Amino acid sequence: MSESTVDVKLLQDAPFFAGLSSEDLEGILRVGRSVSFEAGDAIVEQGDLGDGMYIITDGAAEVDVGGRFHRLKAGDIFGEMALVSAGKRMATVKAVEPVEAMMIPADGFRTFLEAHPAVAMSMLKAVVDRLREVEQRIDAWMAS
Repeated sequence: MSESTVDVKLLQDAPFFAGLSSEDLEGILRVGRSVSFEAGDAIVEQGDLGDGMYIITDGAAEVDVGGRFHRLKAGDIFGEMALVSAGKRMATVKAVEPVEAMMIPADGFRTFLEAHPAVAMSMLKAVVDRLREVEQRIDAWMAS
């Protein structure tokens, strides 16, 4: 299996890109570039300007959101909000072991979206689903 096939498989398994054609997924990957980080390296830091999304292809990282930690592994994505809306990062993500990732830059991705509206619709659905999940967590937290 080629590296490109592995990357397409990772995208297919990510809810953010669920249901997209192989052609659309390959187009997204052409926009991206491979990046590497050593254990302990900050991949993104809270407060930095969001410039793109990351897909972990190998290794593990940890998200720190106000002292609450969440582990990321191969196939996980983060920073997706930066693809559609410029703003500051809301969390710090650090490699906890060597990490290989695909970085999808926001500028190139926006140009890609203009030519591929099905991708934009899929992402919109994923964002709405994530917002609903967050709303449910907040409701559960407020009820306790």
